[in-house]
Amino acid sequence: MRSRYTAFAVGDVAYLSASWHPDTRPEDLELDDETRWVRLDILGTEGGGPFDRHGTVEFRASYRSDEERGVLHERSRFTREGGRWFYVDGEL
Repeated sequence: MRSRYTAFAVGDVAYLSASWHPDTRPEDLELDDETRWVRLDILGTEGGGPFDRHGTVEFRASYRSDEERGVLHERSRFTREGGRWFYVDGEL
């Protein structure tokens, strides 16, 4: 989760695509250059341990742009395949 937040913050589309599960990955991923991600708060986790295949992360990510400030609050689902974690989807 933290690595995906960092990828959003620095605009690393390649990493975001690579860490997104192929079944749910969008065909094209475009980031808004005006949005600046400024803070990540992890509110809770379920699963995601060394022997788990699935996990969830609830977080709040704060952002700013020229027009607004806001918070994205999401509960994200992840799955592990081949020893790697992939983002599956999230519920706002």
